[in-house]
Amino acid sequence: MNEQQSMRFVSRITRDTLALIMAGGRGSRLKQLTNWHAKPAIPFGGKFRIIDFPLSNCINSGIRRVGVLTQYKAHSLIQHVQKGWGFLRGEFGEFVELLPAQQRIEENWYVGTADAIYQNIDIIRNHNPKYVLILGGDHVYKMDYGPMLAQHVENNADLTIGALQVSLEEARGFGVMSVTEDNRVTDFTEKPQNPQPVPGEDDVALASMGIYIFNTDFLIEQLLRDADTPGSSHDFGHDIVPKAMERYRTFAYAFRDVQTGSQGYWRDVGTVDAYWASNLELIGVTPELNLYDDAWPIWTYQGQLPPAKFVFDDEDRRGMAVDSMVSGGCVVSGALVRHSLLFSSVRVNSYSTVKDSVVLPEVEIGRHCHIEKAIIDQGCRIPEGSVIGKDPVEDAKRFHVTPNGVTLVVPEMLGQELHYVR
Repeated sequence: MNEQQSMRFVSRITRDTLALIMAGGRGSRLKQLTNWHAKPAIPFGGKFRIIDFPLSNCINSGIRRVGVLTQYKAHSLIQHVQKGWGFLRGEFGEFVELLPAQQRIEENWYVGTADAIYQNIDIIRNHNPKYVLILGGDHVYKMDYGPMLAQHVENNADLTIGALQVSLEEARGFGVMSVTEDNRVTDFTEKPQNPQPVPGEDDVALASMGIYIFNTDFLIEQLLRDADTPGSSHDFGHDIVPKAMERYRTFAYAFRDVQTGSQGYWRDVGTVDAYWASNLELIGVTPELNLYDDAWPIWTYQGQLPPAKFVFDDEDRRGMAVDSMVSGGCVVSGALVRHSLLFSSVRVNSYSTVKDSVVLPEVEIGRHCHIEKAIIDQGCRIPEGSVIGKDPVEDAKRFHVTPNGVTLVVPEMLGQELHYVR
């Protein structure tokens, strides 16, 4: 098959695919960051939200039929999808469709990942895809799903699982697979205490990315069987995948960077420490996640904001940012921002210093503040003279301090009861 034939082959498959993004989780390990909205709606990378990454992957891969399954405190997520993802044309059969938990089949909300898909079986049947691509809505990565779909078809597979290598310690939080030389899955264990290492590599295991491709008829068959199984937790990792592996053609797809051939960038930003570190990685000279890649843009919704502005140039009052990313609408007024990421519409007032920090949208930092190794949540008003991140013991009395010493500040910790949709 030549390159042109291969591209046409992949494009036919992507047109026959329905993507379903699981975006209903709270993400409790992110602590107070998810008090008011679901994890996929959390801002990331200066101007995006986490949900933008799987959505952009779908669009860039040629998959233009997408359902987003929502549940926990979904209003801000729904608003974002409606505002930023309404550019597809229904006349061409393209859509990003919101699928909130609505008790379509039973008098329950979504009680597991498999149950969430099961409760939308009628919608899947109505769209009549040949393949269903199931994705998590809470991971940050860039991935072309086309080659994975092509491998699924070429293997005559019933189920294909996206996979990457992780350390044995990390593997305890994933579904771990064993595979044959042709990537047929022979064993799958969800969150094992003693993960099985990859043959020949004693320090890494093959982990599931939570990305699944099913033949549609096979998926519906498995969901119906699972729904009728007493004691099932109705979860893909615990219930659907192990059963499919035992009796049907189940394969792993190794996630690789198409340019380098090395393992692709993928981050689970599910803890406060991981969220802080993943955002600050972007500041590097050549970060693994390239947001400046014209060939694979990350799409989003953002208000029409003016450019960032830096004002005052006095010896003791100079507005400047060094080794940082500063988004639109920001004003750094006679303050120093160093190795930090400022999201949209942040204001840092005179004589303040922000260092090694992630500052979410619409934050105002008063004069004479020192903020270091912190995450400042959306809408916070930091009082004049505040010191955050210098003394973990003192910070822990008012804020949340992580095991790695990152201080998380949300409005309620400052006595600012915002209670509005963000």
